[in-house]
Amino acid sequence: MKKVLILATGGTIACHTGEGGMVPQSAPPALMGALGAFEKYYELTYRVILNLDSSNIQPEEWQLIARAVYEALPEYDGVVITHGTDTMAYTASMLAFMLQDLDKPVVFTGSQIPIESPLSDAQSNLATALAAIEHNVVGVTIAFNHKLVRGCRAVKVRTMGFDAFESVNSLNRGEFFADGVRLLTDRVEPNGDRCVLKDRLSTDVFLLKLIPGTNPAILDKLAEMGYRGIVLETFGAGGLHYLRRDLSEPVKRLVEAGVAVVLCSQCLYEQSDFSLYEVGRRILATGALQGFDMTTEAAVTKLMWALGQTDDLNEIRQIFSTNYAGEITI
Repeated sequence: MKKVLILATGGTIACHTGEGGMVPQSAPPALMGALGAFEKYYELTYRVILNLDSSNIQPEEWQLIARAVYEALPEYDGVVITHGTDTMAYTASMLAFMLQDLDKPVVFTGSQIPIESPLSDAQSNLATALAAIEHNVVGVTIAFNHKLVRGCRAVKVRTMGFDAFESVNSLNRGEFFADGVRLLTDRVEPNGDRCVLKDRLSTDVFLLKLIPGTNPAILDKLAEMGYRGIVLETFGAGGLHYLRRDLSEPVKRLVEAGVAVVLCSQCLYEQSDFSLYEVGRRILATGALQGFDMTTEAAVTKLMWALGQTDDLNEIRQIFSTNYAGEITI
């Protein structure tokens, strides 16, 4: 029987509807009852570390969650983290970087409807998360709607539908059918190294989605505000305008000032390649980094994590050319 720690952080799964709207509860009876039904199959420990709507889960909470997981790993076969869906992909992605050489399953789950509702998806999502541990799906994973998605490839794509998450530019790790579990990607085999916690990060990272006509002055303002890293969501396979409003010059100034600039595409699927067009090559010449097929969530969290490890732009470039947890195709 697998020994599993449930770390509760709040979210819709634990919500109760009050006069001011839905608010998470630390140990709602319906959640405790659902977990009790699983005790026939797993040895469960329930621990509340946060009680927040996921919109309030920020970098400080990521560190708290990562530390709680790291401290628990020696005693358990895996950890399930119940978490609100709105920022789950960010938290899961960050933990994939903070928990280096992870050798056990760490599985995020939650629900679109509170578990106290008879229509809730919470119980099936919990069952999926526990099954990921049963099948030893090593690494950080999101379990939702009978799917297992790599944490650093997940994007929330629906606000109301039960199929809330998609795995972008990567296969689902597993799917659940009436005849059992089908693991779709190669099983991660631990390399023998002990998991290392690297939870230092920088909150001085900004995400800017470009629109036609973006004022280049905003990039200089971000530098004045003290940002150390900027992720730019650019157009298509990789481009940003330089006629009339030249965005390449302020990017060049940022890089020369030691600010790490990462270039991603606004397109959800397939990789960016800034070497294809003149508008992309101009920006590459500034020294900006390519995000290739990373999700925006992965690019943002990886940059925050990288800046927590080093201030050296060459070292950050090396970090972004390294695949740590399946977040990028090299």
